[in-house]
Amino acid sequence: MHTAFFVLLSASVARYLARHADGPHTPWVISLSVLLAALYVLGPALGTRPTPRRLTWLGLVVAAWALLVVLAPSFVWCAVPLFYTGLRTLPPRAAIPLVALLTALAVAAQLSLAGWPDPNVLLAPPAVAAVATTVFVVMQRQAARQDALIEDLVRTRRDLAATERREGTLAERERLAREIHDTLAQGLSSQRMLLQAADRLWDTAPGTARDHVRTAAAITECSLAEARRFVHDLTPADLAEGGGLLQALRAVAERETTPSLTVRVHAEGSPPVPLPSPVESALLRIAQGALANVREHAAATTATLTLTCLDDQIVLDVTDDGRGFDPRTPTGPATPDPHAAGPAAAVPDSHAAGPVAAAPGPHAAALDPRTAGHTAAAPDPAAAGARGYGLSAIRARLRQLGGTLTVESAPGEGTALSAAIPLEPK
Repeated sequence: MHTAFFVLLSASVARYLARHADGPHTPWVISLSVLLAALYVLGPALGTRPTPRRLTWLGLVVAAWALLVVLAPSFVWCAVPLFYTGLRTLPPRAAIPLVALLTALAVAAQLSLAGWPDPNVLLAPPAVAAVATTVFVVMQRQAARQDALIEDLVRTRRDLAATERREGTLAERERLAREIHDTLAQGLSSQRMLLQAADRLWDTAPGTARDHVRTAAAITECSLAEARRFVHDLTPADLAEGGGLLQALRAVAERETTPSLTVRVHAEGSPPVPLPSPVESALLRIAQGALANVREHAAATTATLTLTCLDDQIVLDVTDDGRGFDPRTPTGPATPDPHAAGPAAAVPDSHAAGPVAAAPGPHAAALDPRTAGHTAAAPDPAAAGARGYGLSAIRARLRQLGGTLTVESAPGEGTALSAAIPLEPK
């Protein structure tokens, strides 16, 4: 539009000089043309907002143009760029009357030049002004809508990014909680039980007490390795040593085997594809958590880890010959999981924390039949709350990998926990 203004101004000056080079108004026309051009050049430096300086500038431009039109009607066509200048500077209520005033002045100048009421002179300038104003108003509204859409998009993306950051933080916290529960917390719980047993037997059976202390020291060493690995990259230490998932399960079974509990490992088949690291880590953590709860709550003498590799999934079964429980009787904090497959997946099992379901008070331990007669000291509320995380952690791990959890148990018949994770063939 700036280019169009200077082209029209130059053409008007040339036309005037071609016809009235010796006219009495020529010096004034040339001077006003130079002044108008200089004023127009200053416009962009003043911005587009209707500030006092901008309004003063607009008034001077319109006044210079009006004088030129009075002296030389051929300058009327410079009004079109001035229409857009007024529309950009003033609000619509002020800009439209200004456009009408400029149009009336242009029509009057052309009529004085024509000498009679020419229809083209009467209709052409108003038509041009109407079209120019309509185009500008439509474009301005579209630009305003586009700016609003862009602002909404930016705000939505900002909100989405904040939501994703919050979800990522919560997911990371949940993952860290599962890792801590399945490694350090279980190790500390085992050490506590062994040291309590050693303290009770220190005077009557010092040899057995020393064995408990040595076992606790071995568990401490393993927990330290887990902690270091946890800080490094959160990879289970048994898997980091090499040998694959089966070897890691055997190492866990060897550590969990005590004079009162024998843990065996069986493997059936081999996976059709190499197991992804997340699958191996999840199954190992599930085995660790399940065995820890067998040791603490099931009063079992034998537990078995069975790793079954099928064509489309891999299954880890953890069974024990403990006291079992009635699945119809809630004994833990686990709640039905809508993501778990089958009704059995929503049933608490003997691998979940039993004591946590007990209400506070002297009769709390009696509410859970699986904890009666346990050789360890009565669990404190903090420990009970920590153990209650086990089954929900297993379900969360399986849900992340699209797996399912099935629990079967009956009073006096032990418990079977089955975790299945689908495999994607290459």
